[in-house]
Amino acid sequence: MTWFVPGRLEVLGKHTDYAGGSSLLAAVDRGVTVSLSDGDSGVTATSTALPGELRLAAGASPALPPGHWGHYVQSVLDRLALNFGELRPARLVVDSDLPLASGMSSSSALVVAVALALIDHNGLRDRDEWRAAIADDIDLAGYLATMENGLSFGPLEGRRGVGTFGGSEDHTAMLCCREGRLSEFSFCPIVERGSVPMPEGWSFVVAVSGVLAEKTGAALEAYNEASALAREIVDEWNDVMGRSDATLADALASGEDAMLALEAITEHDEWWSDRLRAFLTESTVAIPRALAALRSGDVAAFGAAADLSHRTADEALGNQIPETNRLQALARALGAPAASGFGAGFGGSVWAMVPTADADGFAADWLARYLAEFPDAAGRATTLVTRPGPPAHRV
Repeated sequence: MTWFVPGRLEVLGKHTDYAGGSSLLAAVDRGVTVSLSDGDSGVTATSTALPGELRLAAGASPALPPGHWGHYVQSVLDRLALNFGELRPARLVVDSDLPLASGMSSSSALVVAVALALIDHNGLRDRDEWRAAIADDIDLAGYLATMENGLSFGPLEGRRGVGTFGGSEDHTAMLCCREGRLSEFSFCPIVERGSVPMPEGWSFVVAVSGVLAEKTGAALEAYNEASALAREIVDEWNDVMGRSDATLADALASGEDAMLALEAITEHDEWWSDRLRAFLTESTVAIPRALAALRSGDVAAFGAAADLSHRTADEALGNQIPETNRLQALARALGAPAASGFGAGFGGSVWAMVPTADADGFAADWLARYLAEFPDAAGRATTLVTRPGPPAHRV
């Protein structure tokens, strides 16, 4: 069997999912393909892009360097075996046309594709324990996210994932977004809030900065720090208010004065204050304005919301770098009505919305101007043109 899982475009929604906020998402028309055939013992995995074959077994730690793609496959094996017992032998062949560490979630696409193939190979959807925990694709997205963050999912016990303390935005986009549309989801729990058509005659151009947004080393620490700050604020809120809220979104929903109370609780700590401001601006201002603009066909207002999102990510969330800031500014200077950095940050990419007829020329000009200022990115920086594509599916 073969599964295709798309990458995702985080139009807006920077570091909101694990805090219970909202994101505006699209699947893209590129992704990860995993082909599975019967194996002799354990699971073997190969990549069409890299030499060598991995021999993996549930519960056996692979002797691989940090960040190696085999760790993501291993996490899937470990979790499925923990929750459903011994897995059938299989051979996996992995292919991808997603730029690596670009913010388009190639690692999560790998997790989802491997999991979907092994789930079908082992008939797990017919098991009583599956049916007790997973009713639809939204549940499945939540479960697959815990393969990375290590949390339990209902009765399905968790174990250490890949060390990323993230949420389920990527997996939700890959499984639940729809072709030709931008979809809004809120998280913890996952709820689809609605969708809007991608404006006709427009496409996204994605510029990959060439600075890897890998969730390893310093980038992993920075990503997890943003997650930890959100949890610290909630812990302090619960201590002060005598509550037991799980996320920032839960705290905000607790009463009409909750926002003022949260601002008072965080005002003594600059890190907390900035983290709260980033969350509030993204979830309660930028995304609602962007959706209203798209529904009314106001491209300029959509661009203003994207500018606000990017600026807040840089100033309050602190997850932008000189390269992504400059890419965003260059896109606007070249005439794109909307542009923003996206993904985990600390590297990665910027999207720009431009007329489809001009997309290829815009991409070439954008990349040339960027490389003139950042020549060290040559050979790593690239561009691609995309529109919202279909969700994960069997090929």
